[in-house]
Amino acid sequence: MKAVMVVGTTSHAGKSMVATALCRILARQGFRVSPFKGQNMALNSYVTANGGEIGYAQAVQAWAAGVQPWVEMNPILLKPQGDMTSQVIVKGRVVGRTNAADYYENFFEPGWAAIEDSLKRISEEFDLVVCEGAGSPAEINLKHRDLTNMRVAKYLNAPTILVVDIDRGGAFAHVVGTLELLDPDERALIKGVVINKFRGQRALLDSGIEWLEKKTGIPVIGVIPWLEQVFPAEDSLSLFDRAPSNTKGDLTIGVVRLPRISNFTDFDPLEAEPSVNVRYLHPKQPLGHPDAVIIPGSKTTIADLIALHKSGMAEEIQNYIAAGGTVLGICGGFQMLGKILADPEGIEGQEGRYRGLGLLPLKTVIAGQKIARQRNVTSNFPQEGLPVSGYEIHQGRTRLLEESEGTKALFDDANLGVVDESQSIWGTYLHGIFDNGPWRRAWLNRLRQQRGLRSLPTGVANYREQRELMLDQLADSIEPHLDLKPILPSLSAVS
Repeated sequence: MKAVMVVGTTSHAGKSMVATALCRILARQGFRVSPFKGQNMALNSYVTANGGEIGYAQAVQAWAAGVQPWVEMNPILLKPQGDMTSQVIVKGRVVGRTNAADYYENFFEPGWAAIEDSLKRISEEFDLVVCEGAGSPAEINLKHRDLTNMRVAKYLNAPTILVVDIDRGGAFAHVVGTLELLDPDERALIKGVVINKFRGQRALLDSGIEWLEKKTGIPVIGVIPWLEQVFPAEDSLSLFDRAPSNTKGDLTIGVVRLPRISNFTDFDPLEAEPSVNVRYLHPKQPLGHPDAVIIPGSKTTIADLIALHKSGMAEEIQNYIAAGGTVLGICGGFQMLGKILADPEGIEGQEGRYRGLGLLPLKTVIAGQKIARQRNVTSNFPQEGLPVSGYEIHQGRTRLLEESEGTKALFDDANLGVVDESQSIWGTYLHGIFDNGPWRRAWLNRLRQQRGLRSLPTGVANYREQRELMLDQLADSIEPHLDLKPILPSLSAVS
């Protein structure tokens, strides 16, 4: 099977970005390309057409390759949920919950079997697989149980690109140190180094590149400049570095940065709106006076709800609503808006019954069976009759309490979301809701009307079209700075 592997000297070196760009670049060259990440740890996930859950980054890479996401593209997904434990998802389905020690003991062999089976399935349908590693391939304490990096590269005999983030400093030491810690057969697969996030004058770097190539015997095949475009991140740590999306926007929308925030890729379409300034707010930060507040999804809804109460953010949100504000809750955020959250089996940790924000007459019970599926519905609000698509990922079951008068179904499926009579409090299980351009604009226009601002056109494309342009721009920005000749000779037989 023809393959290219992308590993990094550290986390956040730019592996996902380079792998995504490669998917688009190689697809343009006529290859039928599949992305692959054997094991991913992330709280941003996507639901495939067959209802399987994978890392969102692999979905983006599939779109970059011009193909539909498959569960085989990310056969193992770990979703951290506190207390040093993670939910384990294998080929799209939840198979258990574990801590790190038990994971390596109980899931390594079946995990590798899932990886082998997935690669076999991919090999039957695709010309080429672009594999992405995780973290560093040289973690001495973890290498013997590494399911993601050089074990996959060796299995596929894949020419491997090593990506290093020069903006952090110490790039040459990172490269040399990583290569020194690889086994000889692993090092032999490293065919090129890519220096990422370069901001300086290239002439000042040339002597360093010359030294590195002489020292390692491996060519530097790319120096990628610092790119300003937002690329979907895999974990919430990136939110600490993310600047406000548009400080000159007409509207300010505050997104509560929950301790276990998940699927914050929901807000990429809002960040792409020129008229919107998206601010991520720590629960201990003052809420201020935004035009709307969004409570996002969470992997541990109850723990994050407790954090809102303890920090005072819960009371701030309640006061904000009382003063005429607008709040939208998505998935876990939707559950928090209700009066009661119950976890009778302790699925999220401590069993019990907990007080919600009390903004909607809802009760949610955490259940063992996860719901994961794509959805196509029709809106009732803020504009009737708009087609809306997205996906559900949740373990809670939410129902209206008896005192639900004044609460309306948000879509033609009443189980998918509600809105109060004043259209101030919105709640939905639908991830990707803002990807729907007309619905997004209709919702933003309601906020604009409250500010006395002119409405925006609602006849706009869905975000996937904008995402296609962004993926093209990403490939266009990287391709001129990347020499694939040391990698491509082993791939020439594909075409």
